[in-house]
Amino acid sequence: MSRVDAHHHVWDLTVREQSWMVGPELDPIRRNYGIDDLAPLAGAAEVTATVLVQTVGLVEETVEFLEVAASNGLVAGVVGWVDLTADDVATALSGLLARPDGLYLKGIRHQVHDEPDVDWLLRPEVQRGLAAVADAGLVYDLLTKTPHLPAAISTARAFPQLTFVVDHISKPVIGEPLEPWASQLRELAAQPNVTCKLSGMVTEASWTDWKPADLQPYADVVLDAFGPDRVMFGSDWPVCLLAASYAQVVDTAETLTARLSPAEREAVFSTTATRTYKLS
Repeated sequence: MSRVDAHHHVWDLTVREQSWMVGPELDPIRRNYGIDDLAPLAGAAEVTATVLVQTVGLVEETVEFLEVAASNGLVAGVVGWVDLTADDVATALSGLLARPDGLYLKGIRHQVHDEPDVDWLLRPEVQRGLAAVADAGLVYDLLTKTPHLPAAISTARAFPQLTFVVDHISKPVIGEPLEPWASQLRELAAQPNVTCKLSGMVTEASWTDWKPADLQPYADVVLDAFGPDRVMFGSDWPVCLLAASYAQVVDTAETLTARLSPAEREAVFSTTATRTYKLS
């Protein structure tokens, strides 16, 4: 079965610093990572297409990522960034889509989980920006933690015409109680316009001694709440390298979905991402 990796990054620290990369614990990934680094790992894991996701709040990075997608056969889509609060957000989106490589732009994301205001998504200027994302025919990736989920639920209800994708299952701390994360995620999953990435879990667990069994209860909540047709695999490479190799992340996702039928596993590893992001 060929696979889609619906969530990974690249960065070049000689071009710009990664503002989120703070503290010595992140030293193991404090280096440059490009598509040429990912390609052999993806090939070994039978990953034939990927979605490259923004890491910083700069349109310039989005332009660079579109160029990356156009220059190789692995990246099939880009989730970029625009300032949702700007008056000209619609113009910014149309400008990106009008580029020769603009067909690779599939979605927009903002680091909502870094916003001190847990209701940031509900701000009128943000909601106006989300309306522009919907009008542009793009997806919106939700990068949230549990405290942001109530606002995400309200936002998903307010924009039934916009497809939302929850990144990293909304980042619950693996090993802590499932509630209130589980109930709130189920409420978000009740909105038919929301899908979820089975991604980012290994770095929410203990980096040194996690095991698949630690992640299983969280994966089960996601699979039961959304159903396989609204769940997609993502590696979160190279961030995942803090806790696991690329191959380990893929193998773990296989373990977490072992109870599914072959058709359901194909949805998680390929068809959900292909459909949601309109990958060619």
